[in-house]
Formats: sequence, structure tokens, C-alpha cells
Amino acid sequence: MALDGISIHALVHEFNENLLNGKINKISQPEKEELLITINTQNGNKRLLISANASLPFMYITSDNKPAPATAPGFCMLLRKHIGAGRIIEISQMELERAVRFKIQHLNEMGDITFKYLYVEIMGKHSNIIFCNEDNMILDAIKHVPSSVSSVREVLPGREYFIPAQEGKINPLTVTEDHFKNTVLKRSESIFRAIMSSFIGISPTIANEICFRAGIDSDASCASLFDEHKDALYKSFSDLMNDVSSDKYNYNMVIDEAKGEPVEYAPVILSMYQDKSSKSYESMSEVLVDFYAKRNQYTNIRQKSSDLRKIISNHIERASKKLDLQLKQLKDTEKRDKYKIYGELLHTYGYEAKPQDKSITVINYYNNEELTIPLDPDFSASENAKRYFDKYAKLKRTAEALDTYIEQSQNELELLKSIETSLNIAETETDLADIRRELSDHGFIKKHSGNKKEKVKKSKPLHFVDDNGFDIYVGKNNYQNDELTFKFATGNDWWFHTKKIHGSHVIVKTNGKELPDSSYEYAAELAAYYSSGRDTDKVEIDYLQKKNVKKPASAVAGFVVYYTNYSMVVTPTLEHVKLVSQE
Repeated sequence: MALDGISIHALVHEFNENLLNGKINKISQPEKEELLITINTQNGNKRLLISANASLPFMYITSDNKPAPATAPGFCMLLRKHIGAGRIIEISQMELERAVRFKIQHLNEMGDITFKYLYVEIMGKHSNIIFCNEDNMILDAIKHVPSSVSSVREVLPGREYFIPAQEGKINPLTVTEDHFKNTVLKRSESIFRAIMSSFIGISPTIANEICFRAGIDSDASCASLFDEHKDALYKSFSDLMNDVSSDKYNYNMVIDEAKGEPVEYAPVILSMYQDKSSKSYESMSEVLVDFYAKRNQYTNIRQKSSDLRKIISNHIERASKKLDLQLKQLKDTEKRDKYKIYGELLHTYGYEAKPQDKSITVINYYNNEELTIPLDPDFSASENAKRYFDKYAKLKRTAEALDTYIEQSQNELELLKSIETSLNIAETETDLADIRRELSDHGFIKKHSGNKKEKVKKSKPLHFVDDNGFDIYVGKNNYQNDELTFKFATGNDWWFHTKKIHGSHVIVKTNGKELPDSSYEYAAELAAYYSSGRDTDKVEIDYLQKKNVKKPASAVAGFVVYYTNYSMVVTPTLEHVKLVSQE
């Protein structure tokens, strides 16, 4: 799911319809590798959001604003200086490359009309935003690329701007039928790879779609094609390219309803996903807003939670090692009863031992078998017996202490793993704040020394409504789980949780009504989805009425016990519920 040349072509068409001849009136840099440009057009202000983030590059028109940092970065200041009041007079795509050029007219310091170019390259880890003068010399870029990083092209002030040529690839909008059949389809590889590697801007998705429309297996070899197959492939290819060149688009997103996640998007119908549902949009930007905004939020949360992940991971590793050591020590104490028997038998038979004996063999009256007891020749039999009793007492005390320590270590490890699960399902910065607070409350990190009078905003559980109209609530961390189960839910509400793995507490509000069977399944699917078993095919769920869920005295947040419950196995999914509120 990456922006390919065809998606960029659709975006440029949209930009020309909405942004051309617009006046730039605000430029901000909300993130390190992101620009938000506000443009005054005949139809009001439009916001153009551009990201050169290596893991999630994109560009689209959006209605949402984003807060800018108090001090603007140098690149943003340079743009404001040169094109802060400029007018966009041309927007173009370079052939079918994943690059867009904005030509901007503005007045220089002398009041003369001059031009600048802003290039946006959406090329995965090589994505960049590059600002050039009218001679195409780079003034600056949001990411500098020295020769030590790339031997193909430096992106530094003073260098000439160019896009490295893609060897062997041509523009699919200008290809002839003869070239397609006798060059592209003559390659010694699979059909979809031949199409993808022959043309600029065609992604694996589009290459597979061309094959699907032609009714041909995309993984088949080019050498296996007959003339009628080549005719069908060229017609499929030509029809799609004609739609693109004439700006006939069908903006859509393919969605996996079972997981509630987007599968793919494109400005053309993806008929190869017949088994999945699709959603139509009015513009390419709407598609990208729906997809990338959520994906960008997820990526930002992952980045902003990286310190917490490292802290939790380190503590889990430390707690696991400590528990392993304690269990090993406990195993070593299992021989204590042997020393007790040695002492007792020496009290009974010690008179048989001679001075300087290194051992004595006696009858063990517990099993009537012979037993050889080692002796220290420097001590008498009674003294050896006392030494064995001392060993037994010491190991017994150690075992009793270890039982307590092991229970503490196991509880600590379970707590850390539950917090780790909360972190994995966190969706907002407020969720991260709750997790940070829980880590702090348990001493895993230092408490934040901020303004004590400042109220800390707490996140709220997720609120869903299922297909039957029942309200379902999902806790996203241990504090929310406690709140839901013991303060929000009433006795006859139903409570769901994954069996033997960490996950959210899920509450179905019954309001005195009988739940249909399907609502039990929907709530169980939610409990499976918001758990550490999310990525598995099947998860076992326990469910019971809330009145039968108990919290032991002094138990940490999120920990409960129950003794009577029902169980079912479900697939983690959001298919049968609708999100009502997240915060």
C-alpha cells in the first residue's frame, strides 16, 4: 500500500483542479519531515499536507490543521522567506515518476517577479522535499543526502536537481502495442514482474490487476503466452492507461472487514479483490486521508512509545532472569529433606560410626532400604547430625523465602506483560500517558516532576455498538479495566476476557435485556482483538456476568479472579461492531 506513479498522477490532477493559481499564505513544519502548506484559492483555503517520512511518505489535501512547533525549523523558515506569499502557477508530474513539481511565482527582494520550484518525491526511504531556484539548483531540502549516503545523487544546497533515471523503464502512457508485446512480454520472468519492471510508476498491485482483468495468471511465465493472451493483456493494459491519461478515476479502498483494516487503495477499480468489500471516495486525497491519517497516527504512536517499549522490554528481561534464578535456587533446596533424614538416622545409628569414618551405611527406617550417609571425619557422628540439621533448616528457610520472592517475581512479570499488551493496543498519546503513569506508580520509571496542580487528562475506554444495538466497552489499560469492571459495569452486565493470555476487560451493557447469541460472539471477538492474541487465528475467551468477577485484596489494577464461567473460541475481528467513541 504505497503511493505509486498512477496514484500520484491522480493527485496531480486533483491538485491542478484545487490548488492551481492559489496563493500560499502559511507554511508550517509540524513534524521533522513534514510540511503543512495553507493555500488561498478561489474556493477558500486549502491545506496541503506533505510527509517525507521514510516509513510513511504521502501528500494530500486535508481540512485538518496541525499544531506547529514554537520555533520553526530552518527549512520551514527558508520556504517562508522565499515563497511565503507566492502563487502556484504550475503543478506537474515528471512522466509517471513518484515526484511532483510545484512551480511558484513570487517577488524577490527587489520587487521583481521570479520563480522557485518545490519538488516532492514520494519514494519510500528516499522520499524528500527539495526546494530549488529557477535554475533548478537546490537551495535546501528537508533531508540532506551527502555523497557518503548516495553515490548516485547528492541532495545538498548548491547541487543541481535531477531524478536518477530508472534504467530499462519507460513511461507506460506512451508505450506502443508493438513494444508491449514484443519487448515487455518477451522478458524471461513472470508476467506481472515483466510489466512492473518495464514501466515507470506501475506498482505490483497495478501489474497484478492488469493480469487479472485479462484473465491470466500473473505468476505465469511470459514464455507461456500465446498471441491471444498477449492481445488480452495489451487491451487490459491499454484500457487502464487510457483511463489514467484521460483522468478517468474510480477512487476506492479495499477493506478487510474481518480485521477492520485497509488492504489496498488505488484511483482505479481493483477487481482482483472481489472477495473483499470496497469503499468509494470523491478524490484521491480523501482516500489517503482515510488511510494514511490512521496509519500516520499508528506510526507516530509507535515512535513516541519507543522509549516505553524499551523500558518495558528491559524490565521483562530482568524479571524473567530473576525468576529463572529463583526457580533454580528453589530446585536446589529440594534436597533439604535428605539432610533431615541424614540427621535423624545419625541420631539413631551414629553409635556405630568409628572415629575418622568418612561414611556410614544404615537402614533407612522410612523405606527399609540401605542408605550410605557421608561423614566429615573431623567431627563425631552427633556433630555430623547437627551439621545436617543445620543444612536442612537453612534450606527450609531459603525455600520459604523463595516462595515469597517467586510469587512477587511472577506477579511483577505478569504485570509487565499486561502493560506491554496495553502498549501494543495504545492508539493515542493519552493512552501512552496512562501507561507511563502505571509504570511510574509501580516504580518502573521515575515519577514526572511536573506541576502538581496540573490536571492529567486520562484516556477513556473504547465504546462500540454491535450489530444488535448493544453497547460494548473495551478497556485499553489496567486502570481502565478496573474502572470498567468495578465502577462502570453493573451486576448483570456481561464480562469478557481472553483465557490465560493478557488482554482487555470487555463489558457488554445489558440494561436488563437478554443478550442474543450473536452479541456474545461479537463481544468475544472484541476481547480477542484487543489482546496479545490479536494476530492469531483463534483465541479462547472466558465470559460471565460481572457480579461473579472478584478482585483480591491488595491486587494490582487489572487483576481479577473468577471461578464459574463459560468459554468460546473466536477469531479476533472488528467486523460486527462500530466504533462510537475513542476518547
